[in-house]
Amino acid sequence: MEKPGACNLLFRCVGCEYLKQNYRVGKKGRQWDTIMAHDPNFSYRRSIRLKDYKYTDSGAYFVTLCTKHKQCIFGEIKEGKIRLYALGAIAKNCWLEIPQHFPNVMLDVFVIMPNHVHGILWINDCQKSGDQVRKLGNIVSGSLSSIVRSYKAAVTKEINLICNQTGTSLVWQRNFYEHIIRDDNALEKIRQYILENPLNWETDPDYSLSREILLDLPF
Repeated sequence: MEKPGACNLLFRCVGCEYLKQNYRVGKKGRQWDTIMAHDPNFSYRRSIRLKDYKYTDSGAYFVTLCTKHKQCIFGEIKEGKIRLYALGAIAKNCWLEIPQHFPNVMLDVFVIMPNHVHGILWINDCQKSGDQVRKLGNIVSGSLSSIVRSYKAAVTKEINLICNQTGTSLVWQRNFYEHIIRDDNALEKIRQYILENPLNWETDPDYSLSREILLDLPF
């Protein structure tokens, strides 16, 4: 399976003031279900790793990260296009910076949706490239789990700064979803699924979920 050139989607960003004007901010809200938006063509897996699979091995991975309680904090869909809020712009910029922190990773297509992130990550085998693989608790440095954990932490840190908060914000749903891409046919289908995600937003099971922002935003 040939590696593609990095592909960045175009986004229109809007500021936090737009978020303030259009959504009611509150500390309390309904506890929303955390079921993943499901597409029948793909088999999504939770962050429970496959028993005998090395997640530092070279390959392409389709990952999905959801916001806490499926809050639509990253943006909104207008006429089939994503309009990012300031928090969504943070999520986008941190995603683009992944290769700076993990030289063995290359980005493919991705999209920041109102309450989740879809993306394809290419990982070069750390051991074969000569990089030292070390364990961070139960997580191997350079592995898919390490990459996702670092990304989520970076987004949370930036959101805390812009919102003038300390501690852990209610940003991410625990864990993430991953799918190992095993051939070119699967790769093309998943690319298409990601690119068309904004167009299919109104039929997405997550579309009718939390319209209330549960983050304690000071603006």
